[in-house]
Amino acid sequence: MSADTQPRIGIIGGSGFYSFFGTGAQQVKVRTPYGDPSAAITVGDVDGTPVAFLPRHGVSHEYAPHTVPYHANAWALRSLGVRRIFAPCAVGGLSTDLEPGTMVIPDQLVDRTSGRSQTFFDGPAVHVAFSDPYCPALRAAAAVAAPDAVVDGTMVVVEGPRFSTRAESQMYASQGFTLINMTGQPEAVLARELEMCYASIALVTDTDAGVVAGEGVTASEVFAVFEQGLGRMRTMLTAAIGEAARQPECLCARGEHDISDLMDPVS
Repeated sequence: MSADTQPRIGIIGGSGFYSFFGTGAQQVKVRTPYGDPSAAITVGDVDGTPVAFLPRHGVSHEYAPHTVPYHANAWALRSLGVRRIFAPCAVGGLSTDLEPGTMVIPDQLVDRTSGRSQTFFDGPAVHVAFSDPYCPALRAAAAVAAPDAVVDGTMVVVEGPRFSTRAESQMYASQGFTLINMTGQPEAVLARELEMCYASIALVTDTDAGVVAGEGVTASEVFAVFEQGLGRMRTMLTAAIGEAARQPECLCARGEHDISDLMDPVS
């Protein structure tokens, strides 16, 4: 892959988001020290910008939130040249102000997962700054591309694959969290460890179980609403990619740690 066609921007697609390009894109299989990524990575052109797309859950939604190969996904994208990632995802709303169909560009994350490996650094202690988990430059690009989006919010990431009880969602809402999701972590911190800028683009698909009286959340409801929003999400991402491509590369993901050993080619 030449320098001109090397993708610097990547998209990790969420539930129901299994493709981004039309015809003419290239499928690239990447071997990683962490196993296979969720699927082959599709590299294509978006208005003159090379972009890499990876479906988070696989091409047929074969990976549950807790089994997504997050390490392999991040490593594979970085090895292809990606330095910036837009991560669209489905979320539940923890406020009645966030109706299904609302697009949100969160600025904070709270991790409530359990048992997931959170780091590439299992050897000597390495500490990575994560006070602001999402890249401000990518968030700004997304905000320009989606002027009707809510441009702040805290996303709590839970283990899944079950949905929350009413008591749990009421607790999360009372703590000031506004969105709930199952895949935003460790994806965000692994991108940071590999010095890739990362921004989550959240589409509210439901109001979480305990926020209002009702039947609670169902998987069919989530998929149906996300499916309805796919066209809008693709249009928004295309515009955001153009905005990001015009900006100089951000240094928000650069830290004091050394990733050279992590990114040695696979033999």
